[in-house]
Amino acid sequence: MNAPVVHSPQAEPVPSMEGVTPFMAQYLTAKASVPDAILFFRMGDFYELFFRDAEIAAAALGITLTKRGKHQGDDIPMAGVPVHALEGYLARLIRQGFKAAICEQMEDPAEAKKRGSKAVVRRDIVRVVTPGTLTEDSLLDARGANRLAAVAIRKGRAAVAVVELAGGVVDVVACALEDLGATLASFRPSEVLVPDRLFSDEAAKDALDGSGGVVQALPQALSEPVGARVRVERLYGVAALDGFGVFEEAEVSALGLIAAYLETTQAGKIPALAPPRRSGDTGFLAIDPATRLSLEIDRTQRGEREGSLLACIDRTVTSGGARALAERIARPVRDPIAINHGLDAVEWLLERRDLRRDLRDGLKASSDVARAVSRLALGRGGPRDLAAIRGGLSIAGGLVSLFPTPDETLAGPPMRIAACLDRLTLSPELGGLLSDLAGGLAAEPPHLARDGGFVNPGFRPELDEARQLRDDSRRVVADLEARAVARSGVPFKVKHNAVLGYFLEATAKAAEPLLRPSEDSPFIHRQTLANQVRFTTVELSELDAKISQAGHRALAIEGETFETWRRTVQALAQPLQAAAEALAELDAHAALAEWAEEVGAVRPQVDDTTCFEVTAGRHPVVEAAVKAAGDPYTPNDCRLDGSGAGCARLSIVTGPNMAGKSTFLRQNALLVVLAQAGAFVPARAMRLGAVDRLFSRVGAGDDLARGRSTFMMEMVETAAILTQATERSFVVLDEIGRGTATYDGLAIAWAVAEALHDRNQARTLFATHYHELAALETRLAHVCNLSMRAREWNGELVFLHEAAPGAADRSYGVQVAKLAGVPGAVVSRAREVLDRLENETSAAANLNDLPLFAAAEPAASLIVPPSSAVDDALQGIDPDELTPREALETLYRLKGMAKR
Repeated sequence: MNAPVVHSPQAEPVPSMEGVTPFMAQYLTAKASVPDAILFFRMGDFYELFFRDAEIAAAALGITLTKRGKHQGDDIPMAGVPVHALEGYLARLIRQGFKAAICEQMEDPAEAKKRGSKAVVRRDIVRVVTPGTLTEDSLLDARGANRLAAVAIRKGRAAVAVVELAGGVVDVVACALEDLGATLASFRPSEVLVPDRLFSDEAAKDALDGSGGVVQALPQALSEPVGARVRVERLYGVAALDGFGVFEEAEVSALGLIAAYLETTQAGKIPALAPPRRSGDTGFLAIDPATRLSLEIDRTQRGEREGSLLACIDRTVTSGGARALAERIARPVRDPIAINHGLDAVEWLLERRDLRRDLRDGLKASSDVARAVSRLALGRGGPRDLAAIRGGLSIAGGLVSLFPTPDETLAGPPMRIAACLDRLTLSPELGGLLSDLAGGLAAEPPHLARDGGFVNPGFRPELDEARQLRDDSRRVVADLEARAVARSGVPFKVKHNAVLGYFLEATAKAAEPLLRPSEDSPFIHRQTLANQVRFTTVELSELDAKISQAGHRALAIEGETFETWRRTVQALAQPLQAAAEALAELDAHAALAEWAEEVGAVRPQVDDTTCFEVTAGRHPVVEAAVKAAGDPYTPNDCRLDGSGAGCARLSIVTGPNMAGKSTFLRQNALLVVLAQAGAFVPARAMRLGAVDRLFSRVGAGDDLARGRSTFMMEMVETAAILTQATERSFVVLDEIGRGTATYDGLAIAWAVAEALHDRNQARTLFATHYHELAALETRLAHVCNLSMRAREWNGELVFLHEAAPGAADRSYGVQVAKLAGVPGAVVSRAREVLDRLENETSAAANLNDLPLFAAAEPAASLIVPPSSAVDDALQGIDPDELTPREALETLYRLKGMAKR
């Protein structure tokens, strides 16, 4: 779970430039500007790596390490990758946490030669590639956001700024220091920027450890508010940030770190970014990293998407919609009004199956407009990105027409859907762009603009002419030849050589009339040979130049057309991104409605109370797995009330292992997540008072890297719950105190339950095997007992998976051990020990008498031998009724019986 610090390939200083060749001096100069990145240096059809970079890349990528020349007497290590394979190698490096800088050739080698035979091709760094700044489809997960985050702390307040460069979305959240970890984890950043001084802050370090992203330290000076504000204003091209809202100092500092990093990594190119969206402390449900891991909200505990809540409910049909749904599930809101607006949209689409089907069918044809706009704005896009925008704008108009227009008698779509439709209604500028792309862009354009062939015939006459010359020069030349013969009466032939280019050639005798001076003759004498005379015309000279340059001219005109379209997209980036967000949001709403219909989910009633009432609730992920296996799922009710008025505030959940306690706990926590994400819930009914913080301590794990045992991790997470949970929080705890001695664990569990009930007053489900905690129902005002039912049938244990009122009378641990395949002799011994412990009146005597740590006896030794005469005599003696003399006589008699 710990976030790695970004790798640095610089294990030694950049090599000295003393005595190096001009080429190597150029390389070392570029390397010195990005010492912490692996430098890919363009040389023709390869990117070459030198020195320490080559050694690291060879090891990380499995490419050949060789050598080229010498530097100060030592061989220069070298490795290389083909230009066409760069993206694949970059992806592998980025996944390992490295940064990479791309140094491109900025001119054609022929241009460099004009400056002299030893001139070096001009090169420059065009981009620094890091985990959080990826934009290429081949490097990104289409259904997941790739985010760059920055953390700042000012005057006791923390802030997290986040940019998704591939989509142009910027968020900034100010929060209390204790909420930093939950806020950062909610975005799942790929890379986190941190002022270097924060590494000494233990609270900040814990938050970074839980972020899951590569941590990059930046100089503290970059987070100073004054300089940070200037950089953010420069990034957005504004004179002041006041138009975006009133920002706290910590927010400005975090945004300033983002701006500084983008200036460096994007080599001066300005990305198309939406204005920063501010959401303060009260905007979202706080879910800390441990809770996210425990509940497997968007990733399983193995780090995989499959098997998580998100994967279970995802029915989106577009990559943008998948990312919108992921954000919705990862960051549920806490405002009941906002939650109900989302629920309104899902309910409206759920009730209109035909409209929902048509909407989803239309969305399936759309491409990823947001990422296409971002790539084009950064100068990395191609004709296919233009095609994606054309498709998205075309689909937008069609989707709007699917929805009914409200009138006086018929209400229109709910607010969230109506807002999406407004953003999908094309402005004149977007309509003009769509018209240009529809008329001018080929149906299936190539990936790269330099390949040409993506502008439709007829869109630019000069392009058609250049293509005609390029593709049909023979016919054009033949036409010109025929016209020259007809005009002059001389049997010309058009020929070509490297010296004269195209020329008209005739025999000396036939050409005699043209050699006489004439002012109106278009034929210009060029050369006389023994038997032939050669002429040219102004038209032929121009044609010669056009034909020789036709291919280059066609590509240049297409490149100019592409650049015009690219600049238009860049100028219209914000409305295009708004349309892309609307398409994604509609997809997410429709997907939730589709899933709700599939599983029979219902709309939760969300309000501002502190109640939690679920009737026949189901765990969405477990239910899907159980039904896939062909088995039924057992639903369960759950009722809690933070006020204690309607029902208990804290429920003690007991029952055997494998009976479903953990599933029951997680199920109710996930219902909170779904409801506050604006989704329907798998239940017969649900009422929820909006939750501010969600805590889940289910399952155990250690942190060996930081020297924390399983029990220590449990106590750290429990401490966080006790210090942060409020009366509006929802807490699920499983087996608190199990990692230490029995009485210590019981004492801790008892005290934690009391604190949650009395001080935090949070709605709590508290699962335990300490049956003594059941006594809290009579000792505390708002506690109830629940138990997961199990039955023994013909010697076998049957789990009913039902949560019923009351405490469990036993844990059935020995039976579960048998089910798990524990050897029979061990199970028999355990049953014997358990029987003696349960039958004796003094637990202390039991523990002292039993050889609990003795070696287990073979199964045959467990058979009880028949009783002896001495045993029978002892059974008839009551020591309390014997006189001293009788006791002595009895002892002699028993001794005599034993000798016989």
